[in-house]
Amino acid sequence: MQPFFTLEQIDETADAIRKRSAYRPRVAIVLGSGLNAMADSIQNAVVIPYQELPHWPISTAIGHAGRLVIGELEGQMVFAMQGRAHYYEGYSMSQVTLPVRVMQRLGIEMMIVTNAAGAVNPTFVPGDVMLIVDHINFIGMAGINPLIGPNLDELGPRFPDMSQAYDRALCDLARQAAAENGIHLHEGVYVGLCGPSFESPADLRFLRVAGADAVGMSTVAEVTVARHGGLRVLGLSGISNKANLDGSTVTTHEEVLEAGKIITPKVEKIIRGVLRRL
Repeated sequence: MQPFFTLEQIDETADAIRKRSAYRPRVAIVLGSGLNAMADSIQNAVVIPYQELPHWPISTAIGHAGRLVIGELEGQMVFAMQGRAHYYEGYSMSQVTLPVRVMQRLGIEMMIVTNAAGAVNPTFVPGDVMLIVDHINFIGMAGINPLIGPNLDELGPRFPDMSQAYDRALCDLARQAAAENGIHLHEGVYVGLCGPSFESPADLRFLRVAGADAVGMSTVAEVTVARHGGLRVLGLSGISNKANLDGSTVTTHEEVLEAGKIITPKVEKIIRGVLRRL
């Protein structure tokens, strides 16, 4: 397993995309578990399967289609990822976050990242949407930070600031879009864990005390690398299951995907509203 990518390898992937599409997108959208259907709305789309791109990690998780869809949505040129790679699939953090590096080299300015997340906050119910206003980089604090290794100064500084990981102006646009569509939008802190096992009740109680509202197995590494590279970030979590703080329920991936059917229309309306307001 290759731990780090060179700038030349990152550019090789970016060049392969440029050869397939003449579009120069401004906005990237990362679609998480069960949220792939939103990409079907992109007009005049160029579709590129991940396996046709050099170095690009292949999604193996159910609910991740594994395709780039580049085209127009609400008057904006967008770069949509139907699915992502996760650290638990056996990829290095450098591989998991390669797509974000490629976004940067393609000149993308902002990234809208979505995920299916479990509730830690006991007031959240499946089908809710949470605006991510901050995150806890749990596995990063434990030593698995995607910025470990040689720093490529062309991409960002050695010690990037993360005090405003989620762009405040983009968060305001999301609030406006949710209100316009009558969507109740929670706000909270997302915590990123490794997976693939779901959390125990004791895990969830610990995370709740630490200040988390929702938990998942993605997103934080991507956002860390995006901010290192100067991308503005908007994050949305679709709540796929209730907080199992007492061990009374069993969590399955099937219920995560099923909740996606309820969540996707809400997330799509919010993202469309944000794009219209840019």
